[in-house]
Amino acid sequence: MTNMTLEEVVGCNSTDRKMETVSEALEELLVAAQRQNCLTVGVYESAQLMNVDPDSVVLCVLATDEEDENDVALQIHFTLIQAFCCDIDINIVRVSGMKRLAQVLGEPLSTDSNANEPRDLHCILVTNPQAEHLKLNEVGSYCKESRCRNQWVASIALQER
Repeated sequence: MTNMTLEEVVGCNSTDRKMETVSEALEELLVAAQRQNCLTVGVYESAQLMNVDPDSVVLCVLATDEEDENDVALQIHFTLIQAFCCDIDINIVRVSGMKRLAQVLGEPLSTDSNANEPRDLHCILVTNPQAEHLKLNEVGSYCKESRCRNQWVASIALQER
């Protein structure tokens, strides 16, 4: 067991709390944006929107789980989307916890009885910069803090509930 200073212990707890707060803010933001019809879901759909109307995008959420890490095509898409977002100053958040993300958005985890495929949640764009949403500011601040620490893409782990 390693000995930690009080600052390190408090710092760890503070970081964990911050991550939890930002995770909850992101969840609330996504639910509110979905209710207001301000979400674009899917890698292809997101790329189309960013090509046509990039100024309407206020946040890009890139979601993966461990099994997606070896999906070369998905990682290439992510790299291109991240580059585009960085180019035009769109905040980006990498999210783990696809199951929780599906729960938050009310998505089925697999094909339902009506043969409806679940939407591709790997890339989600939040649009409508006029909707001044407190949670958007909170997530945006977290993204900015991450960039200040030279972490160009902020990361959040959504927790099962």
